[in-house]
Amino acid sequence: MKALYRRYRPKTLADVVGQEQITDVLKKSLENGKISHAYLFIGPRGTGKTSVARILAHEINHFNYELEDDYLDIIEIDAASNTGVDNIRDLRERAIIAPTKGKYKVYIIDEVHMLSKSAFNALLKTLEEPPEHVVFIMATTDVQKVPITITSRSQVYTFKLADPSTMFEHLKNICKKEKISIDDEALKIVVKRGGGSFRDSLSLLDQVSTLSDDKVTAELLERALGLPQEAAVKNILDAYNNGDNDTIRSTLTTLIESGIKCDIIASELIDAIIAAPVASQLQLLDKLTKILPTDAPNVKLGKLLVALCQQNNYVPAQPVQKVPAPIIQKAATIKAPEPAPAPVETPKAAPVVTTVKNDASAGEIWQAILSNIAEKSPMLTSDFVSSKYTLKDKTLTIYTGNYLKAKKMENRRAFIAEVVPNDITIVITKETLADDPEVANIAALMGGGEEIEIDV
Repeated sequence: MKALYRRYRPKTLADVVGQEQITDVLKKSLENGKISHAYLFIGPRGTGKTSVARILAHEINHFNYELEDDYLDIIEIDAASNTGVDNIRDLRERAIIAPTKGKYKVYIIDEVHMLSKSAFNALLKTLEEPPEHVVFIMATTDVQKVPITITSRSQVYTFKLADPSTMFEHLKNICKKEKISIDDEALKIVVKRGGGSFRDSLSLLDQVSTLSDDKVTAELLERALGLPQEAAVKNILDAYNNGDNDTIRSTLTTLIESGIKCDIIASELIDAIIAAPVASQLQLLDKLTKILPTDAPNVKLGKLLVALCQQNNYVPAQPVQKVPAPIIQKAATIKAPEPAPAPVETPKAAPVVTTVKNDASAGEIWQAILSNIAEKSPMLTSDFVSSKYTLKDKTLTIYTGNYLKAKKMENRRAFIAEVVPNDITIVITKETLADDPEVANIAALMGGGEEIEIDV
């Protein structure tokens, strides 16, 4: 018996699920007789690129499509095993020969990014002056490796991973046809583990359909796949947010003793955090990724999302530093001075740096800093205006409340130092000045943290 993903491979554009943004356009092109000499299908594995390529190859020739058919006018090439220039030269020589039965000779080149540089150059010559009877349909999971000279001469279509609701309904319909008894919660696990890939999702459904003669439940499926229950993952994250180490320890112990691997637990925790990013879990997310064998793209994206959340809304937890009787002033909003028009044929004068005296007040020093930043690096003005500062014991501390803002200010430290008296030390920190009780409570609860950089 054929596997599910082969039995339910689409045979017409109307059968394709979840790629309407592509199939609708291709249908209209076929109806209007507008056939391009080159198509490039890009997107993740298992999204239907090769299936649509085969359907298109048949429909432009008005061939009936059966999965096992073999038309001489449709030639499939796996670029992963035919990477050399000789393979493409052979293709070019054969392409000149007219089709035997259909109107077009169609070449489907899968994983086209695997071609060598010389092979791409040979292919380019054909794409620049293609025979009227030849159509190329290329597919790739890594479009970055396809030369722009190829993409610019092709109609490019981007395939996307199926959203969970679309995949759920698709699998549910197949379960009805195949009489697979599985409850909705278990099917949702299949959807999640399939990751939006139709091939992977159907392969997994094929596997789990034999787990029970009765109904396949979520609990049975989690045991079979070695997955932690969703409730256990939620308990760990809730305990982390509440600083409940005992619950974390006991829950992890139970999961591990049940035979669930640590990297699987870490992966499930990462997925849960990415699904609902919370800035307070940024450090946890960063540490969990170190447990996985690889730092997958979706994990990098999750780290970026949480980092942006941190930048906009979150104050990193740090030990509260109480400064006796600080001089606290909110920086006034200022505008960068309008540059005067330069006199004709007169050299532009160097910008004037307004320094302050050694006995200047904190406010005077801060205003001088703001003016100098507005003059020399106006894009940073808003970062400085939104910060607070203290001046104590000849130390000017700038509280940015944000790691990224602090890093940008450090890069402009020289502009700050230009207007600050020499006997004053400048400290730039990502901390927030603890004049807000709620911020102080959060910092105390989280118990401090460490700086991390987001690499995306």
